[in-house]
Amino acid sequence: MKKTYLFVLILGLLLAACAAPSAVEITAEPVSEGDTANLPRIEPADNSSGVEEYTDTTIVLDSGSTSIEQVALDIPLSVVPTGDLTAVEIDGLTFMLEEEKLARDVYLILYDQWNIPIFQNIANSEASHMAAILTLIERFGLEDPTVGNGVGEFTNPDLQALYDQLVSQGSQSLAHALKVGAAIEEIDILDLEERIAQTDNDDIIMVYENLLKGSRNHLRVFTRTLLQQAGETYVPQYLSPDAYDVIIGTGVEAGGSGGRGNGQGQGRNGTGRNSGN
Repeated sequence: MKKTYLFVLILGLLLAACAAPSAVEITAEPVSEGDTANLPRIEPADNSSGVEEYTDTTIVLDSGSTSIEQVALDIPLSVVPTGDLTAVEIDGLTFMLEEEKLARDVYLILYDQWNIPIFQNIANSEASHMAAILTLIERFGLEDPTVGNGVGEFTNPDLQALYDQLVSQGSQSLAHALKVGAAIEEIDILDLEERIAQTDNDDIIMVYENLLKGSRNHLRVFTRTLLQQAGETYVPQYLSPDAYDVIIGTGVEAGGSGGRGNGQGQGRNGTGRNSGN
């Protein structure tokens, strides 16, 4: 009886093994060119904590002027999803576009007055900064506040007043002009840091981080030129002394090393500007 039971048990195991599908042999249908329907899908890594590293799209010249390469910017933007914007994010994009225009316009005027290449070089870089933000404005279907405005003309009344003030100061002497350039870059750094803190959109953060690196490089250029041309050491007007020292104590950021800003300033929101130069 025991032998009969054992025989039946072994026979049942053999039959079950023959009926089971193979777990070793795996076949796949060939994928024709352009057909990705059968390819395995790889889910992106969780990046819910935010963008800690960004795609560097800058071109840094030997002079230190830092431009945004539009083609390099378009590539990552083409794969980043377009999210919804808050009112604060919309205000940030339109404001920063005009602020980059302010920098470009002031430098163009100061170049005409003092014929120093630094102003023309950085004005060209600021034009590329404007183009980068305009790419975002068009991406989100926003209204361009610079349409119809010539050099020195602004939709934002605060920026209009600041432009008039800075041009007046920069016209006094070459030293004053270089201090104006440094002050503009300080303002840009603080405003960009503030706007980065107000958004979770990866595309906006990427552009702002690249502009932030450019502003730090330009601040280094203006302060170095002030010392060379006028023998004066620049004193920060908006950044905290510690934050300014960190930036100036760091070499020109040539690419891929931007990271988050460390301005540690008080922010602006239209107040607290030091008009002395």
